[in-house]
Order: sequence, then structure tokens, then C-alpha cells
Amino acid sequence: MDFTTQDWERRIGDQVRALRIAALLGQDELAERANISVTTVQALERGSGSSLKTLIRVLRVLGRTDWLDGLDPRGDGPSPLELLRESRRQSPRPQRVPRGRP
Repeated sequence: MDFTTQDWERRIGDQVRALRIAALLGQDELAERANISVTTVQALERGSGSSLKTLIRVLRVLGRTDWLDGLDPRGDGPSPLELLRESRRQSPRPQRVPRGRP
């Protein structure tokens, strides 16, 4: 299914609301613990535009930073740049062959 950005914002907001309620937190308590305003929590839960910083702060309070781990395609392994550097260290570089003078 192909969701719009607004669809995703609403879905994430619904999930955050469900997590907050399951944690037995009111919007005011979540806002205080996340160091954001109640209005910001309400906007996030409505899916009406929130920053990534807000989402991270809220997920920390709710103990769900594992959501963010799912965004890391490499997991605990080396980064693509580290792999490239290592492959360059291991593969021999072509040597120039000196040409004889005619």
C-alpha cells in the first residue's frame, strides 16, 4: 500500500497515542518528561506535523527507541564507507609498468 506523507503522520500519531495510553501517561506528563509542550504532543498525536526531534524525545520517554533502530540498514555492522575503505586496503592497486626507452 502506498501511503501519503499525511497518512504516515496520522499513523505514527495514532501509534504514539496508543503507546502513551498503554504507559498510563497523560499528554501533560509525557510533554513534561520529553521536555516539550502539551500542544506539541497533541500535534504529534494528531499527525499534524512534528519534528524528528519531537518524535525522538517522545520515543525515549515511551521506551520505544527501537523504532529508530529499524531505520538503520546496517544494524550493528560496519558502515558502507567503512566497508569501502577496507576493500581498498585489501585489494592490490595496479602498478604502473615502466616503459623502456626506445
